[in-house]
Amino acid sequence: MSEENQLSDSDEELQEHLAEVQTLLARHKLVEDLVQRQEGPRHDLVGDIVHKQHLNELQRRLEPMHPADVAYILEALPLDERLIVWDLVKAERDGDILLEVSDAVRETLIESMAPTELVAAAESLDTDELADLVPDLPQDVVADVFKSLSAEEREQLRAAMSYPEESVGSIMDFDMVTVREDVTLEVVLRYLRLFDELPDHTDQLFVVDRDDRIKGVLPLNILLVNEVDVEVGALMQTEFVELEPDDLADEAAKAFERYDLVSAPVVDPAGKLVGRVTVNAVVDLIREEADSEQLAQAGLREEEDIFASVWDSVKNRWAWLAINLVTAFVASRVIGAFEGSIEKLVALAALMPIVAGIGGNSGNQTITMIVRAIAMGQVQPDAMRRLLRKELGVATINGLIWGGLLGIAAWWLYGSIALGAVMTAAMTLNLLLAASAGVGIPLLRERFGADPAVGGSVMITALTDSGGFFIFLGLATLFLM
Repeated sequence: MSEENQLSDSDEELQEHLAEVQTLLARHKLVEDLVQRQEGPRHDLVGDIVHKQHLNELQRRLEPMHPADVAYILEALPLDERLIVWDLVKAERDGDILLEVSDAVRETLIESMAPTELVAAAESLDTDELADLVPDLPQDVVADVFKSLSAEEREQLRAAMSYPEESVGSIMDFDMVTVREDVTLEVVLRYLRLFDELPDHTDQLFVVDRDDRIKGVLPLNILLVNEVDVEVGALMQTEFVELEPDDLADEAAKAFERYDLVSAPVVDPAGKLVGRVTVNAVVDLIREEADSEQLAQAGLREEEDIFASVWDSVKNRWAWLAINLVTAFVASRVIGAFEGSIEKLVALAALMPIVAGIGGNSGNQTITMIVRAIAMGQVQPDAMRRLLRKELGVATINGLIWGGLLGIAAWWLYGSIALGAVMTAAMTLNLLLAASAGVGIPLLRERFGADPAVGGSVMITALTDSGGFFIFLGLATLFLM
């Protein structure tokens, strides 16, 4: 079976699990409603038995599921049903599931948990995982968690939390296997057998000296196919990708993609091994950044729980909606300034949305390409002139071709060559405006230290709407009135 088919089957199975959970929750709710409507001890007893049967069946369905699948189901349920399912999840899995759910859903789950439950969930996690969860926990719970850690774990947790969110240190894993270069492969193999299991995504061992300075790496495939009496130093690789905690996580992600890495050592400026980065952390980072960029382009400040309260959703969305209201008002005043022209030639009212719509579409295409290139490190702010020249060329050709076709259509519909020419010119000019904004907005935002993706589509739409109306109606007033 191909990988694509396996993924498809996995998605279908997950959807089936979700449907089963929703069915059991619906039955559970139905029984509760029936019991509340009827009176008498027998009804209460029968209701209690059926109620427990449904919950036990639900717990049985959830038990074998991967934490990520449970997290998906929790995110797909309304708050009251979500909390029912959450209460049924075994306590030792709470921490893993909290790491998998979105930030917005995690907040609702943490609010429903007692401090003792939160401490127990946190204690089940590794130090690097705990660093991701701690910022969302209440301060009194964090204090109790710190008390439960060993001195080494506390130091690791403080180190992980001290790094900026966008740095390699923030996604670093402390769980790794190190060996010395002067031991034989037989000693290394005996050492590995002492582990119950190797740390996740262990594809290589890190060779260090007595001061923990990294000397090289020993891939497992080399370890397994060589004679056991050979020393590590003879087989270790001294050419390898290494990262520093203060490096940008985005740069690390690019290195993983470029060199097909599974893991990479993280060393301090003195060359001392302090941790490693694994491919699963990089994949999570890429996914989170893609989600964040998609939300930012739509003007959303943060990820939103789809079943959040009305007020929480309003707070997340109001800022750019307010800006959009202002820009829409400006566009309406542009149209208002040409009311006389529209009254004289009603065709203008029918044609002007086309000019604005095509301009907005073209601008969003441009800004999406530029933001993606910036994210991949392919574009620097000083490339604006070259990119602008290229995008203006594309806009000119598209404007003349598609504007020309629309001009011919306007001529055919309304019998006016002049109207067709105005349509072609307005379309071309608005596409040039869209191209300029699509290049300029993200690059200027990056130059001034702002996120180039935030609100891009909102600003493009505002410019191409107001600009498109002004250009089309202005040209029509000059040449057709």
